[in-house]
Amino acid sequence: MVTWEKAYKKWTSYENLNPLLKKDLENIKGNQETLEDAFYKELTFGTGGMRGVLGPGTNRMNIYTIRKAVNGLANYLKANCVNIYDRGVVVSYDSRYMSQEFALETAKVLGAYGIKTHVFDSLHPTPLLSFAVRYLGTVAGIMITASHNPPEYNGFKVYNEDGGQITPGEANEIIASIQQTKNELTVPYMEKAALEEKELLNWVGSEIDNAYLEQLKQISRLDVEELNAEKDLQIVFTPLHGTSYDLVLKGLEQLNFPNVGVVKEQAVPDPEFSTVKSPNPEEHQAFTMAIKQGKEKDADILIGTDPDADRLGVAVQDKSGEYTVLTGNQLGSLLLDYILSHSDKALLTNPRMLKTIVTTELGRAIAGHYGVETIDTLTGFKYIGEKIHQFDASGETFVFGFEESYGYLISSFARDKDAVQAAMMACEMAYYWKKQGKTLLDALEDLYEKHGYYLEGMSSLTLKGKEGSEKIAEIMEDSRKNPLSYIAGIKVEAIEDYLSGQRTFLTNDRKIEAIDLPKENVVKLKLEKDSWVCLRPSGTEPKIKCYYGVCGQTKDESTARLADLKEKMSEVMNQVVKLG
Repeated sequence: MVTWEKAYKKWTSYENLNPLLKKDLENIKGNQETLEDAFYKELTFGTGGMRGVLGPGTNRMNIYTIRKAVNGLANYLKANCVNIYDRGVVVSYDSRYMSQEFALETAKVLGAYGIKTHVFDSLHPTPLLSFAVRYLGTVAGIMITASHNPPEYNGFKVYNEDGGQITPGEANEIIASIQQTKNELTVPYMEKAALEEKELLNWVGSEIDNAYLEQLKQISRLDVEELNAEKDLQIVFTPLHGTSYDLVLKGLEQLNFPNVGVVKEQAVPDPEFSTVKSPNPEEHQAFTMAIKQGKEKDADILIGTDPDADRLGVAVQDKSGEYTVLTGNQLGSLLLDYILSHSDKALLTNPRMLKTIVTTELGRAIAGHYGVETIDTLTGFKYIGEKIHQFDASGETFVFGFEESYGYLISSFARDKDAVQAAMMACEMAYYWKKQGKTLLDALEDLYEKHGYYLEGMSSLTLKGKEGSEKIAEIMEDSRKNPLSYIAGIKVEAIEDYLSGQRTFLTNDRKIEAIDLPKENVVKLKLEKDSWVCLRPSGTEPKIKCYYGVCGQTKDESTARLADLKEKMSEVMNQVVKLG
């Protein structure tokens, strides 16, 4: 009998199986393909947590896979953290199906270990969870969310006691602990009434919201008089059926932005995300309704957050009256320039800006202009959060962090990307430039003229299944064994292999130096003419991603160079797949 059939039989023969999951299994009883996919493996707990399709089975998100993960986490906390019973764990959740139920299941399992759980009494954004860990001093935090995945998904994201996403080292230990739980169906737990009776379940109200809003007000770069004055800026806001509605509106109110129009159809939490194809502000279609309302209102700026409010998208009017959605690189560069141009250099001790290795080099140019050092991290905001934690001891000052995928952090009172902070700063920045007679697009053009015309792009190749995984591995292996010396006629100057941790300069002496970052399956090629290409297999999807960056003197020059790089790298990847 194959493994998936054994797992399936274990579930169907379990007398106390959850009635709803039992019914779901009955509905798919004759569908072998669906059953096999649901039971052929255990849902993967990755570097930050787990994410998957809802439903019955070991490869699905359900109360039993949640219980198993929490059971492993509880044992990890007992072995690695101090005062866990007094400090407890804080849990938040978003608007997805089963989110609140999974939050309570988390508390039930932790309670069985005598660990107190602070659970938000309503849905809240991911950055507030990060803040709550630090505010309450808990040993860990858990966010129930699948970010901007399709409606059938949910997820379980773990935060360490610093309020940052767990590091790879912490994740490995938690995974090992989870794997010690052999039967997900029989994990011990306490019922809600018993938890409340023993004071092991604390429902969190508005206290943390108010503390967060107080910190949020401090990020403003406006003087007191201007901060307290009403601001002439027309804003349209959409939370895309997610968690940010209350905090964004309260934040804008305390910064005295009175002219805020909300896309009402998208203000209501909706696990189906029924008005968009994808609740992702990176996708321009997510702004369709906001753009329509923006035109009616003649809005200066449109802001949109993803469902768990850790990503922010922004659109602004161009000279023709149409709205342009800024890329994550563009908005991040604008925010960085605004923050640094409105910071007192005398108060910044060893200032540092953090970005990922696939984020625009325009950020480095801007930071350097203000005398701020840029530090690169691997892709993923957990690495930025980890670096900020190191600054607490090193005496370096965090001034800003961002990644190309619409994640930004202005102040480190949270330790993950924070769309609420970014929304406040984006509106303040738009107000500042409006007073100068400029839009954010005008300000962006000024940055290009000052530092060079930086453009970035990303393409991906989807290769599903076991064969697809092998093809992706072949592409990465070929990039190492047969390194390109030219791409689209541009000379490769250096190869950065993050798996070996080595940077090789392609000069006559082929100098090699160490890369001081964790090991990861990524290859980045540094080219002449301020260009670069980076190959990286996705950690969550069956695809390989190729990132590009260029810098020319004009938009046309950069656009043409970027297109050439994309075309050539597409040829290279497809050739490897074909030959393989």
